[in-house]
Amino acid sequence: MNIAIAGLGAIGGEVARRLLNDAIPGLTLTAVAVRDRGKARATLERMGWSGPIVDVGELVSLADLVVECAPAALMEEIARPVLSAGKKLLVLSVGALLPLPELVELARKHGGQIIVPTGALLGLDAVCAAAEGKIQSVQMTTRKPPNGLAGAPYLVANGIRVEGLREPLRVFSGTAREAAKGFPANVNVAAALSLAGIGPDRTRIDIWADPTVTRNTHRIQVQSDSASIDMTIENIPSENPKTGRITALSVIATLRKLHAPLRVGT
Repeated sequence: MNIAIAGLGAIGGEVARRLLNDAIPGLTLTAVAVRDRGKARATLERMGWSGPIVDVGELVSLADLVVECAPAALMEEIARPVLSAGKKLLVLSVGALLPLPELVELARKHGGQIIVPTGALLGLDAVCAAAEGKIQSVQMTTRKPPNGLAGAPYLVANGIRVEGLREPLRVFSGTAREAAKGFPANVNVAAALSLAGIGPDRTRIDIWADPTVTRNTHRIQVQSDSASIDMTIENIPSENPKTGRITALSVIATLRKLHAPLRVGT
């Protein structure tokens, strides 16, 4: 299977490295799309790769599956040609999917597929299973070091400053849909959780800027007719403080499942 990557930051760079090291059998990196081609070319040449660096619209002709790990604002531009061609799109900017339900219909119409990896969360298999029954409530609480939230549109719009905090501050409480809009680079996890469970308007999330933590921490609490779920994960940040190291590894694990002779998990 030919794989293209849109975005070569903390996630895309690690996925490219694994593909180029033949760490995922059956998958080949065939193209990359980035804003800064010069920087990307230098990075990829250090990895020993001299393949095409193209515009996002060209990825569809060069791959069977596109890994989207670009800024959320580019997600639709990347997604539409891929899904219209009946191909697969692995999405990291999950929050950008919520206002675009027509992309799911586009995938259905043309035989494409949108794949959402677990990312920085845990237990999405359990939530998906519970959703086959009846879920009464889903609550998520996210705590991040303040610099991991700085600059979020919701904070800017509401004049909330997180610089210099000495104690935890709850900066948001609302639905997953509202959180995805206000924190597009921070809480894609909430969008993924909502899609696995009871939707973005019934999934609740509290977001804390917390100077007492050094890891991005997410707690999920689910009440359903099949299980009571209470899970916590503490993610070590990557070089990008908004992104945990485990997010890239989740993408790699998802790609590995595509051709694995043994597949564990839903």
